Amino acid sequence: MGRNAIVGQSGGPTAVINASLAGVLEACVARGAGQVYGMRNGIQGLLKEQVVDLTERVGSSLEIELLKRTPSSYLGSCRYKLPDFQTDPAVYDRLFAILNRLDIGWFFYIGGNDSMDTIHKLSEYGRAIGSEIRFMGVPKTIDNDLMLTDHTPGYGSAAKYIGVVMKELIRDATVYGTKFVTVVEIMGRNAGWLTAAAALARGEDCEGVDLICLPELPFHTDRFLAKVEAMQKEKESIVIAVSEGVKLPDGRYVCELSDDAAFVDAFGHRNLTGTARYLSNLIARNMDTRTRSVELSTLQRCAGHLTSRTDITEAYQVGGAAAKAAFEGHTGEMVALRRLSNDPYQCTTELVDIAKVANLEKKVPTDWINGYRTDMTAEFLSYARPLIQAELTPMFIAGLPRHIIL
Repeated sequence: MGRNAIVGQSGGPTAVINASLAGVLEACVARGAGQVYGMRNGIQGLLKEQVVDLTERVGSSLEIELLKRTPSSYLGSCRYKLPDFQTDPAVYDRLFAILNRLDIGWFFYIGGNDSMDTIHKLSEYGRAIGSEIRFMGVPKTIDNDLMLTDHTPGYGSAAKYIGVVMKELIRDATVYGTKFVTVVEIMGRNAGWLTAAAALARGEDCEGVDLICLPELPFHTDRFLAKVEAMQKEKESIVIAVSEGVKLPDGRYVCELSDDAAFVDAFGHRNLTGTARYLSNLIARNMDTRTRSVELSTLQRCAGHLTSRTDITEAYQVGGAAAKAAFEGHTGEMVALRRLSNDPYQCTTELVDIAKVANLEKKVPTDWINGYRTDMTAEFLSYARPLIQAELTPMFIAGLPRHIIL
């Protein structure tokens, strides 16, 4: 069996994905791995033999702490779909030849649904050829849509950012005392976990958002306009949170009604943008009010200055748990988070079969959406609030946060 470990990051980055990288790295070193390699730009970079020695690059405790506090993917990322090995074994032959040359015994991939598909395929091929390499998935996604885990590292920090920004936008939207509708577009292709986090803004010092639109429910433009018009009769300033992936009853994305161009990536995902802009223009054309659209875009996933300490801690823990499991002989599995209680908040890790996670999506339970389909229920708030607690302050140098980069 190989003496070295290798780790990669894939898919959309998060504010805490590097904490999972730090967890894998430290646990592998502590368990006796000869070297810990990092894939540059995930599996796509590995196919080009683009690897770095992490034990040399991130060797000190200070560098580990900087890594935890640096947003986005330190190693770079990719969106590369592995073919099925039954139809295209050449790719797998090349990958395993590279892994064998590097003397790899343990392979870790940090990512979401598509990354777990990669781990599933590699572990299945490894079993088929009798390879001793252990393949483990480390969960990551701000979308919070991975199956068999209570939540995913990355979501808590993104939810915290959304809750904070929505409070600030609500304050800004109310200053003029005139009719105004603000439509805020939040990431979420098929699952509305991030948009639901807008409900966290409500509190004794904030009236909260007025309407939350999730992709779990079909979107009717006429009903939407009627709701907004009725709301503005009660109050002048309306703030709406809408998922980028809300769909019409016929299955089309609302953003497809706009003039924005769309393309499809390697996994068949359509690029979604322009939902808030389309809806704000729709309101302006049909109502006597000023409108504004705000697209949070990638700010939701790279706000390292506003991370949740709970999120960073758990991201680090799942990385360490993946290494522990792999060194104990596990393969073809993902580390999941299992919640024990909300108050006090307690959570532990467990292992789940990667085949039951890959290419599947966990949606927001519709009974966590209120009866008027405008807001989230207390059950959702009890679920989400523990995930945004506390902060891990960046290391500031000359007034700006310090990052570690390759």
